[in-house]
Amino acid sequence: MQRFQDYDMLPAADLLPGVRTPFSVWVGFVAMCAGMFMAILDVQVVATSLPTIQSALEIDPDRMSWIQTAYLIAEVVAIPLTGFLTRFLTMRWLFVASLIVFVIASAGCAASGNFSELVSWRVLQGFSGGTLIPSVFSAVFILFPSHRQALATTIAGVLAVLAPTVGPIAGGWLTETYSWHWLFLINLAPGVLAAAVASRTLHAKASTEQRFRGSTGSRYMWLAA
Repeated sequence: MQRFQDYDMLPAADLLPGVRTPFSVWVGFVAMCAGMFMAILDVQVVATSLPTIQSALEIDPDRMSWIQTAYLIAEVVAIPLTGFLTRFLTMRWLFVASLIVFVIASAGCAASGNFSELVSWRVLQGFSGGTLIPSVFSAVFILFPSHRQALATTIAGVLAVLAPTVGPIAGGWLTETYSWHWLFLINLAPGVLAAAVASRTLHAKASTEQRFRGSTGSRYMWLAA
């Protein structure tokens, strides 16, 4: 009996190792990677544009660091909660909800008229973005069989490294070409698109806790929790 119970708890993709991963799964995973990319990008995208924001909103120089710090602190707080939230909401709905909040917060940052408003929206943006990052790496073990996990991890890892690299460059170009508001407005269209794609392609009922228990992925989920 125990043997059959353990078998039922394996990730669905590992039960039929000869079956190819559906294309829709890859599409959903790419959408998740896009959300993660935006969350990491927003850590550095404002770095080169802080003087412009300071001048536009008339912020004291000694408070400018909070535009970055508020985002990072909220992100660090959210990351350990992702395991619990995934089991509570399921992977799909956590990602979709977090990305929608991230988009709303990005719009709020762009519309901010003073320092307090900008920092408040940055906190919300950082918290929602903080759940997007570990969700992608846990999705590797939920969505893919063992022989595909290395490829999926590589894709996510490359984007995670690329985002902070291009962030300052993209931020400086957007500010100089358009305005500092576009540092945040740039998230709106990709965010809405990624949320829509993920809601249609990711598993509707992913019982993450059951499918992870006894598998390699469980170590990552419990570590996050």
